[in-house]
Amino acid sequence: MEEGWLNIDNNLSERKMKIITLGRKNYMFFASEVGGESAAIIYSLIETCLINGVKPYAYLKDILTRLPTHLNKDLAQLFPHNWKAAQNEIAIVDKKVA
Repeated sequence: MEEGWLNIDNNLSERKMKIITLGRKNYMFFASEVGGESAAIIYSLIETCLINGVKPYAYLKDILTRLPTHLNKDLAQLFPHNWKAAQNEIAIVDKKVA
């Protein structure tokens, strides 16, 4: 009650969980445990994109084409928040050139 910056409810987290809850029956039919882990990774990436204001389709399209030639030591560059910053820098450079 004394912490004014805290939300009074947890609606935001409940809305985020709704996506998983709606598909729960479908998850029983994953072909393997690896399939479930893969789905969890994709869900995490998409939610991270949304939290960082990144369009998931554009992000996934770009990183999936870059991953085969990207060095392991530079994978952090492909995290959604770092990817967004790099895209903003490219846009700034493109505006200066035009």
